[in-house]
Amino acid sequence: MALLAVHNLSKIYETNAVSVPALRNIELVFEQGEFTALVGPSGSGKTTLLNLIGGLDKPTAGLIYLNGKDIGSLSKHQLTKLRLYEIGFIFQDYNLIPVLTAQENVEFVMLLQKIHAKERARRALVILEEVGLGGLAHRRPAELSGGQQQRVAVARAIVSEPQLVLADEPTANLDSETGASIIELLRSLNERKGITFIFSTHDPMVMERAQRVIRLKDGQIIGVYLQNGHE
Repeated sequence: MALLAVHNLSKIYETNAVSVPALRNIELVFEQGEFTALVGPSGSGKTTLLNLIGGLDKPTAGLIYLNGKDIGSLSKHQLTKLRLYEIGFIFQDYNLIPVLTAQENVEFVMLLQKIHAKERARRALVILEEVGLGGLAHRRPAELSGGQQQRVAVARAIVSEPQLVLADEPTANLDSETGASIIELLRSLNERKGITFIFSTHDPMVMERAQRVIRLKDGQIIGVYLQNGHE
């Protein structure tokens, strides 16, 4: 069974009594361990698709199955639990809590999961070491560079080892060298831990490292490409 399946998915926004289709009849399947990039111009539907998969928004029509569960049928509480335990999120603006240290930011998800304080601290320090921030655990976001903040965000997203991580333009605010190091980090985590990553991106580096590239335009899929050619 596929990790994630999207069937006939559509999203229409109503703006000033005008219907604006953001996604139209999307059909996709993602297997466990994929490293996939969603690409396309602004307004093509990349972020909308990620938000629907992550349960942050509801589709106008269609179905999304994660581990065989119909996301659209879940209650608000069940969706919150799904996001907490099964999906990690990485955002282009990091979304760190400014008053918390790097370690506390990483621990935050585990705090919501009600994991014991000693175990939270242990896991956070291990994962910060793994993403190259072992000596910076007690710094707050303002004391870290953009690349370091994104590494904290990566650590937070994967610390509870979700099966799926959704990354919305994770390198957009980084210089090319830092962006490349973040992508290499994510690719390594994908290979070593089997975590499935789905990115929205404009970054050629992300596209080059992806196993599969899904190209969107005007809310529709216009091409799916594997590293070795067309799917």
